[in-house]
Amino acid sequence: MRARAWLVLAAPLLAVLAQPAAAEQAADPGASEPGLSQECRVPGAQLYTAAKLGAVRAALAEGRPLKILAIGGSAAPGASASYPAKLEAALEHALPKVDVVIDHRGLPGEVASGAAERLRTMVVEAEPELVVWQVGTHDAIARVDAEAFESALSEAVAWIRSHGIDVVLVDPIYTASMAADVDYNRIVDAVRTVAIQQQVPLVRRYEALHYLSSRSDRGEGHMLGRQFRLNDLGLRCMAEHVALTIATSLTRTETPEEPKAGPATQPLTGPQRAPG
Repeated sequence: MRARAWLVLAAPLLAVLAQPAAAEQAADPGASEPGLSQECRVPGAQLYTAAKLGAVRAALAEGRPLKILAIGGSAAPGASASYPAKLEAALEHALPKVDVVIDHRGLPGEVASGAAERLRTMVVEAEPELVVWQVGTHDAIARVDAEAFESALSEAVAWIRSHGIDVVLVDPIYTASMAADVDYNRIVDAVRTVAIQQQVPLVRRYEALHYLSSRSDRGEGHMLGRQFRLNDLGLRCMAEHVALTIATSLTRTETPEEPKAGPATQPLTGPQRAPG
């Protein structure tokens, strides 16, 4: 029954992803991904890497609401406050008939200096199927050691997955002023390394913003506000990019060679609720 339910839910999604993509790629192998608004279109190779999302698939197969904990960015009033609504709208467009519930929380500070511990508390409180984590920008700006950052991020992602929760990582923001900054780019590379090692989807925000800025006379200025924060258009594009990454990852199938996500432990109750 679960397999049949998943096929019913996935059919509209697969049709949206497969048919337009085939036509567009036949005309232009380097074409931007379909399903994105014109202002946000980026070639798939510069937008995401996909990986299996077992907990999300299970929620869809059982007809349950899809609970997502969106971490990072600013939860304060302003442009960033519109991100949860944009992400919810983008996901409900990409996943027809799925009830999406977004819990958005800011995570001030650097992963390497304790933010990862606070994230564990947020995960315990929210009990999501999926964590979408914008990560690395604070660490890159603060010039933290890339190896310390990578180690802390890898440990945090492994902890989340060990509790049967999926993770999608979103790497740092691109700006022309940081393009040649070696330390900044080491953090970007570290996020990608963790995504590969932990086998979780990655939204390549750095590459996506670089691509979009190269197609605008204003550079990244039409996507960014102040203090490395996305403006309204930038947030909409990121929401669409996250939704497409999730939708594409859901089309992946299990193979004997690919290890499954870490097994779920007992529910996060009692002593397990304490982070660390």
